[in-house]
Order: sequence, then C-alpha cells, then structure tokens
Amino acid sequence: MRSSLIAVLLASSLFAGVAQARTLEATSNILIRALDRSLDFTSDTTTSIRDLKVVQAARDDAASFVASDESIRGAQLEAAFSLLRQRSEVARDASDRALAEAILAR
Repeated sequence: MRSSLIAVLLASSLFAGVAQARTLEATSNILIRALDRSLDFTSDTTTSIRDLKVVQAARDDAASFVASDESIRGAQLEAAFSLLRQRSEVARDASDRALAEAILAR
C-alpha cells in the first residue's frame, strides 16, 4: 500500500513538473514571437531588427547571459537592450532574459 502511494505521488510530481516546464516554454515562445513582431513592425521601414548591427553584435553576449543564468552582462548586450527598449514598447515591458532570448532567436 505504501509503495503504491509513493509511486502515485512521484508520478504526480513528475507530471506537474513537466506541465510547468511546458507552460514556461510556451509563455517564453509567445513573448519572443510577440516581441519579434512588434520590433519588426515598429522599426522604420528601411531597418528591421534583423539589420540592427547593435543587436547582431550582441548575440554572443546574449548567449553568455542566458547560459550564465543572467550573471554575465556584456557591454554589447546592454547596448542592444537599450536600443530595443527605445524602439519598442513591448521591449520596455520585457525582462532582460526575454530580450536576450529574442536576440538569440533571430
């Protein structure tokens, strides 16, 4: 009896953890797509975010930032954050991690 209860509790915990991870992933993907659309839309017609040299240059810094659990903050990444937040209201409300992930997704 006791081992079946433990098995049920373990299975429930595992299922809940997987569900939370999927919810976090879905939320992150929604935010990145919305940020991407907003930045492309709000950029002037001759320059999209894909063409912004500051953002392109920040890709390595963004990767380090995400991989280090937000402890490594490079100067190029900070410049990209600033530029993105100047150009987009969605970016102003986004977390640094969401912006770094959006930079990496480009």
